[in-house]
Amino acid sequence: MGVLSGRFLERLRAGRPFLLDAAMGTELQRRETSTALPLWSAQALISDSELVWTIHGDEVAAGADILTANTFRTHARTLGKAGLAARSSELSALAVRLAHQAAATPGREVFVAGSLSPLEDCYRPDLVPDDAALGREHGAQARFLAEAGVDLILAETHNTIGEAVAATRAAKATGLPVIVSVVTDGAGRLLSGEPIEAAAAALGALGPDVLGINCVAAGRLAGDLALLARAAPGVPLAAYGNLGLPADGPGWSFTEELAPQDYAREARHWIALGARIVGGCCGTTPAHTRALREALDAVVA
Repeated sequence: MGVLSGRFLERLRAGRPFLLDAAMGTELQRRETSTALPLWSAQALISDSELVWTIHGDEVAAGADILTANTFRTHARTLGKAGLAARSSELSALAVRLAHQAAATPGREVFVAGSLSPLEDCYRPDLVPDDAALGREHGAQARFLAEAGVDLILAETHNTIGEAVAATRAAKATGLPVIVSVVTDGAGRLLSGEPIEAAAAALGALGPDVLGINCVAAGRLAGDLALLARAAPGVPLAAYGNLGLPADGPGWSFTEELAPQDYAREARHWIALGARIVGGCCGTTPAHTRALREALDAVVA
């Protein structure tokens, strides 16, 4: 475990909240580079890597403490759908390098998280592969992220307990700090229909450093986070909501806007419930990050 990984854990134990960055994929879409499925955000690593670096830099300027490397869709399964499976390690390493380059800001301590996402569609629990594939493929991707030099692993947007467990085990095997976050329905369950309490029990037994909820409509996240807080007392929490809806073609539809200050107002509820890491998921922008920075600084003050 590297120096920054250790520093992340020190800060987490000290209780100071972290600001996670906003979305990468939807921001690429806003800036009119290709995010066509199945590659989604990974396409920009091939066609417009400078833009990925620029967005990371905008997030650092807005006050983010953690940058999420653009590895959400660099696992071999997704790349294989475009005939690029052999480039998984290469593109994962490029994504991590771009994030580290943006994070290297004088006078700032900015951590780089490797995104360890679902192997199939985030919103289709019926497509989750079998246990053997989950263990094998998440294990390979977690190793790629660790070898590329991430400071921590963010196993995010998992819609079933089984895949969240597999991703967490793979992440823990690297020895790096681990955040695991599930996507819920805003009514107390994962998209698979499994209760949040069952997810908390299964994941908590693996010892992740942080448990979280992400990619739920920002206005509906607090209720599910409260359930998670009650089910996992004493465990640091993460929360980052979305704005809009998934869509065929480009991948996201900006149908639900929430002004940055209004989003930050929602995040204050998450902080009150025990969220130690807050940020933005699909549809959020560096402007939302900036508003969250102000909100977090007010809490610390």
